[in-house]
Amino acid sequence: MEGLLIEDVVPESLAEELEIEAGDRLVAINGHTLRDIIDYNYFSADEELTLEVVKRDGEVWEIEVERDESEPLGLVFQAPVPAQCGNKCVFCFVHQLPKGLRKPLYVKDEDYRLSFLYGNYVTLANIHDGDLERIKSQRLSPLYVSVHATDLAVRERMLGKAGIPPILPIIKDLAAAGIAMHTQVVLCPGFNDGPIFERTVADLSALYPAVASLAVVPVGLTMHRKGLPGLQPVTKEYAAGLLAHWQPHMAALTERLGEPFLFFADEFYIKGNVAFPPLAAYGDLPQIENGVGMVPLFLDQADEVILDAERLKPLAVTVVTGESPYPYLKGFLGRLAEKTGIAFTVIPIKNRLFGQTVTVTGLVSGGDVVEALKKVPLGDVIVIPDVMLKEGEGVFLDDLSIDDLHDALGKEVVVVESTPRGIYETILQLQSP
Repeated sequence: MEGLLIEDVVPESLAEELEIEAGDRLVAINGHTLRDIIDYNYFSADEELTLEVVKRDGEVWEIEVERDESEPLGLVFQAPVPAQCGNKCVFCFVHQLPKGLRKPLYVKDEDYRLSFLYGNYVTLANIHDGDLERIKSQRLSPLYVSVHATDLAVRERMLGKAGIPPILPIIKDLAAAGIAMHTQVVLCPGFNDGPIFERTVADLSALYPAVASLAVVPVGLTMHRKGLPGLQPVTKEYAAGLLAHWQPHMAALTERLGEPFLFFADEFYIKGNVAFPPLAAYGDLPQIENGVGMVPLFLDQADEVILDAERLKPLAVTVVTGESPYPYLKGFLGRLAEKTGIAFTVIPIKNRLFGQTVTVTGLVSGGDVVEALKKVPLGDVIVIPDVMLKEGEGVFLDDLSIDDLHDALGKEVVVVESTPRGIYETILQLQSP
């Protein structure tokens, strides 16, 4: 059915005044039929609008609207159903998932709309000419593009799909139209490293500033790779050698381009036991959602919180985390304990669900938290970082909830924002009667 189903109407909004209701369907704006939320945002930017609305009973309304440019209509729509990915990437994490997790985790999306709306990475390997024209005409910028390799043969091998269009001409075309792009490479030892990676960096950096950044993330391997291509993990020696080689090149790129461009994910520094660059080396943190600069930002914010911290009433707090950030979190909470008098115990959770090679906090399951905490003395309250939970739903990867943890462990469980400030403010709230 054409148009967008209205999921909700903001109270006291212009839409409510116009008697538009949840369950109605917005079909067109100023004669333009709406395909998705992007069309809505694009065509509703004018001050004078003609809305075609199909009411729940099938009656068609044509509504004339005059408003201030900054006044929202107050309509809430469902998120677009993502287009499915047709690639068979050798490193695809979805293919490495065990059974029994939340159903949405098994969905592979490859949708340029979600790239623009939410920052999802897309390969553009399956994109049509019409989609590219829409991106350019509606200026859907920035986009987030998974390049992996600019060498076509290597890229086909990595994406598990022959006959895909070369990525560089597509990126150049978008760049010429003024579309900004953030790019990434999932680095797989023996696949797209060495000279292939050097070429990728050179090709993409030559398109700066349209290609605004390049993040390099290590391939993630679980123990559930039965029947999948053999891949080598990023070891301590590999990570240390990679950073030693590329750090001078990163500095040279920054000097030449005037802004930081090439970034390696925090996991490389952690695995290689290499000191992090200063926070300033990450610019405006364009790849923070890709695990780039999270630890330097955490350490910087930790210093600010320690300066603000004050003495508090005694409390014993158990904090859980993944194995990768454990040393940094433990160091911060040790300093916070000295200032506040709070007794912190930090528990790094071994990942039994995915295997010992997976050490990030965001992939810790509720079951693994319960298993780990059953073996240790617990404080007055258990603190769970929000990145372990599905946003808006409050459940772990394995569908366990905070209530499930409370029932299993017999302790109060609270969720905190995964920042030094978030942790400290939660402790302050726990002090309230």
